[in-house]
Amino acid sequence: MHIVTFSFECGGFDNRLMRGGLSPLVWNLSREYAARGHRVSLVTPAHGHLQALRERFDVRELDYRDQHTVPLVLDPKVWPGRPAETGLALDTRAHLLRLDGVDVYLLSDAFLDLLPDRLYPPPALEGRDLAYLKPLVFQVGGLRFVQRHLADGPAVVHGFEPYYHYLLPAVLADDDRYRTVSTVAANAPVTQKVYRPQVERLLELFGVRGPDLDALDGPPPAEDSPLATMARALAGTRMHVEYGPDHVGVFPLIADRADLIDFVSPGQRDHYVTWQDTPFEALFRSLPVARRLRERPDRLLAGGCGIADSWLARDPEAVDRASVRRSLGLTGTGPVFYHAARYAVHHKGQLELMRAVEEVLAGDPEVGFVIRCSTGGGGDAPAAVANAAFQRLADRFPGQLRLEWRLADEDTLFEQAASADFCVYPSKFELDGFLIAQAEAMACGAVPIATAQRVTSHFGHGRPLDDPEATGFSVPGSFRDDDPGLARALAGRIREAVKLFRTAPGTYARLSGNARRLGRSFTWARSADLRLAAYERLLRGERAQPPAGELVERGWLEALPPAAHTEHRELIARAATERGDATALARVLGCGVDELGADDWERLFTSAHRRGDFTRCAELARRAGRPDLWARQADRFRLTAVPDGTWRVRYAH
Repeated sequence: MHIVTFSFECGGFDNRLMRGGLSPLVWNLSREYAARGHRVSLVTPAHGHLQALRERFDVRELDYRDQHTVPLVLDPKVWPGRPAETGLALDTRAHLLRLDGVDVYLLSDAFLDLLPDRLYPPPALEGRDLAYLKPLVFQVGGLRFVQRHLADGPAVVHGFEPYYHYLLPAVLADDDRYRTVSTVAANAPVTQKVYRPQVERLLELFGVRGPDLDALDGPPPAEDSPLATMARALAGTRMHVEYGPDHVGVFPLIADRADLIDFVSPGQRDHYVTWQDTPFEALFRSLPVARRLRERPDRLLAGGCGIADSWLARDPEAVDRASVRRSLGLTGTGPVFYHAARYAVHHKGQLELMRAVEEVLAGDPEVGFVIRCSTGGGGDAPAAVANAAFQRLADRFPGQLRLEWRLADEDTLFEQAASADFCVYPSKFELDGFLIAQAEAMACGAVPIATAQRVTSHFGHGRPLDDPEATGFSVPGSFRDDDPGLARALAGRIREAVKLFRTAPGTYARLSGNARRLGRSFTWARSADLRLAAYERLLRGERAQPPAGELVERGWLEALPPAAHTEHRELIARAATERGDATALARVLGCGVDELGADDWERLFTSAHRRGDFTRCAELARRAGRPDLWARQADRFRLTAVPDGTWRVRYAH
């Protein structure tokens, strides 16, 4: 099988080209595929690092030269003073690096070599510097390379992170040589959009007639509707972004044409395709992309991710923990807490984490913290301080808090993780799973303190401590940029963990052992096998049949095969009731909606009301013809006149 991995970042083999979890994901999967005898072609930008790579690897230039022009159609509201359309004349070269059986194709030109330190353009460049469009240039140049140099199909072309390959499924959809797979690694808003005239121009460049861009996003909700009010309220939660009609959704472009949509954990998949139990759920259900996903559940794959074999081959017991702690300047006798991630102060919960660290250290100077917030690439060069307040805190507690900004190599990370007693990973907005970093620390025996979220539910830290399978502690999810409640919860959990460590060593040992066993079960071999099986079905033209339990859990009851309504009758009836779905309940009971009994309507309404789904409550009250249910719906708010002449609305639930 020929597998083409298409990624803006892939530096798992050299941390100078690594900025986040995408690099190890892409590289380790590529290595595993090659180890099984598959032909693997990895297409990625050189990012201006060709000379540095030549110093360590055999890199040779190919007889490939693509002189082409990337048409730019810029949004005048964002790029004032720019022409309506301009072109980037580029001369793209390709270089080949063969490593571990993988053919790494490094594309290089005047644009793809920009930003060698950051790789990714910072948001501040938008509207000011065309370097902001580097990812778009990669999509065009990378697709042209695939079509010209890797045209001897059949091949599975696997793109990573929708924003960096949203053109790929549409461009390759009608080409019989290719099947396309898209991995959603970080949960960017489903409503993230890009400038539609630019997309149209690039699809025209590649000779693509579809997709129907009007149908991808659908009309906005009526201005006076509850959904419109909700959309405005959600704009500050990072779950939803508002755009004008001259934009088109990134994920809808993927969902419309990709043959498979892949996720890095089962919980992430179920979260991203339903947004269940979040404030965005009702608005998401109204979007065309939600209906598209429900129509084809067979396209959804949870390939997962893992830990590198090199990490698993190391022995945490061989690490001299005391020596490592001394080298870090830690002087306390208490437990050590560890966090290693890219610096992303909001969605990785690092602001709240540092506030919790300050609160804990103010009362317990024996506790130690190792906090790594990487801001750049690897190597020996010092990294810039990204947050002065964080650094001042570290300077105040030199014997208790070690703060590092540099991206470390595996040797360093393993020693520090193995020297820790706990790891702390407070993801926010369900945007980040810390799936690799938390698994690595757990594999060393570090007991996790992490967010109770679906993306990482498989880590077991959300279980009660007395559960035999529990691994650690959880904190509530957060959907605020600055969340004092999360900071307090983290501080409380850290203090609870310290107390358990000191007073209940048996319980700590059980949690640590569970964390180690579970962490070590996440292997790239297993992750690769799941994806390879899906690729093979794809190339054979077969559709997977999702388990009935998965469909029921998502509430996709209409997607169940007819036999499931008999085999899983009680499960479906319970799920329909919990979601207030009268149509699904009537279907599984074998009756019409108008034949449902009073008790059925009562249970449906109560479930919807408990979930805060008041739109569904109103619908149920109307369909049931029950004035008493209408009254309960109306009784949830009070309107009161205030002496200053305004009105106050108070909702109670």
